[in-house]
Amino acid sequence: MFGRVKSLDAILATAEKKSLHRSLGAFQLTMLGIGAVIGTGIFVLTAEAAQKAGPGMMLSFVIAGFVCAVAALCYAEMAAMVPVSGSAYTYSYAVMGELIAWMVGWALILEYAVSAGAVSVGWSGYFVGWLNSSFNLNIPLTFVRGPFDGGLINVPGMLVALLVTALLVKGTKESATFNAVLVGVKITALTAFIALTIPVIKSGQFTPFAPLGFAGISGAAASIFFAYVGFDAVSTAAEETTNPQRNMPIGLIGSLAVCTIFYMLVAAGVIGTVGAQPVFGPGGEILSPGTTALSQACRSIQDAAVVCSKEALAWTLKQIGFPTVGWLVGAAAIIALPSVILMMMFGQTRIFFVMSRDGLLPEFFSRLHPRFHTPYVITLLTGVFVALFAAFFPVGLLADVSNSGTLFAFAAVSIAVFMLRRTDPARRRPFRTPAIVIVAPLAILGCVYLFFSLSAVTIELFFGWAFVGLIVYFLYSRRTSHVGRGLVEVHETDPDAPPVPVAPLPGAPVD
Repeated sequence: MFGRVKSLDAILATAEKKSLHRSLGAFQLTMLGIGAVIGTGIFVLTAEAAQKAGPGMMLSFVIAGFVCAVAALCYAEMAAMVPVSGSAYTYSYAVMGELIAWMVGWALILEYAVSAGAVSVGWSGYFVGWLNSSFNLNIPLTFVRGPFDGGLINVPGMLVALLVTALLVKGTKESATFNAVLVGVKITALTAFIALTIPVIKSGQFTPFAPLGFAGISGAAASIFFAYVGFDAVSTAAEETTNPQRNMPIGLIGSLAVCTIFYMLVAAGVIGTVGAQPVFGPGGEILSPGTTALSQACRSIQDAAVVCSKEALAWTLKQIGFPTVGWLVGAAAIIALPSVILMMMFGQTRIFFVMSRDGLLPEFFSRLHPRFHTPYVITLLTGVFVALFAAFFPVGLLADVSNSGTLFAFAAVSIAVFMLRRTDPARRRPFRTPAIVIVAPLAILGCVYLFFSLSAVTIELFFGWAFVGLIVYFLYSRRTSHVGRGLVEVHETDPDAPPVPVAPLPGAPVD
């Protein structure tokens, strides 16, 4: 199980040839984290969290933020030691062996591809609401929601996913300036929302605080975890950080703290103005977000609850007398969210590309386009699946499934960091996780806690996906693995370099 380990020294050898300039301080790291984190989750999942936890979703943001913080500290140590592409997949390969690395890479498909689908569905909700408020266009629910959510197919969500796929095939990349503008748009929209809602909060809207008990708060925290995805962008900048031992914790904890405060203020604005109590079924039963039953219950009350809205923040502003600002917030989401889809899909194709070059996936997947020089095969394949996810599944389910893969990957990284402290204590660590004997177990337990706070359907889907992954590994990937066959690639320096033969592992097949 742990026999095929890809040498950490071999992975680092090429990275050391590319020394990055250390220029990022604590402030720059904090800003990088805020820009990476604030995005889809807060615009889209506020209504989902309200249906699960009611006003208690404010506590859910704190729980999810804490788990992210301890996981990020572990992630930062590994990212500083192994500053190469491949994310948690590469880290696991270096420490826990090929099978665990395969399962982490398989789980990262859920993190990236499924989350891109979730963002596409979230974008669709704001786009449809914007069309309605701007041009009075009432598109039938049949064509803007999937079958689980009271419709047939989500056409806008599917189209935006296909558009982003086309851009990725062409090699379109966001410039730093353009991305900074989008971050500014998101921050401005949320700041305007807070400024307009906080002064008119009514304290009575916060009771009952936890209508579904602490289990509801835990379930909402597991979903809200999606709102923090992206914080690992700070961790991967460890190699470019001045005094990383001081600045990395400040950047990680600082950005998560700022985002948590932002999220709690936004949640307070929603709860205190329009209320955030769950909608129950006709018999008083609990209704799950993104289901036909909830959709029908919302129709019976004419969508007069925030949990029924697909554009929660814009809807809230319209309800309290700020339709123009609500329109602007919706426009901000429409403008900013496609960039998140692009980065999620780019991350997915990069993971697949590295796994393909390791021999764990067919070499066909890493084929480059003759004109655009992009991995077009895997990009197109990923795009088709993202479009299908967006077309037929609700945002809440997609976000939860994405979280299951992310939590598994982060738990694996936390275990790897802890193991490496014992097995290779002398290795140079530009950043060392403080109080590793406390932080790593907290990260592992926190990820496990949030994982099992997800819905039963989500957990079943994850284990079903993992079972399929094991079948693929033992029927195909284990036989074709370059490490198993005694081959080592030079990835980062020269992607076209042929495999270099080395002594095969005992018992490995010989070509």
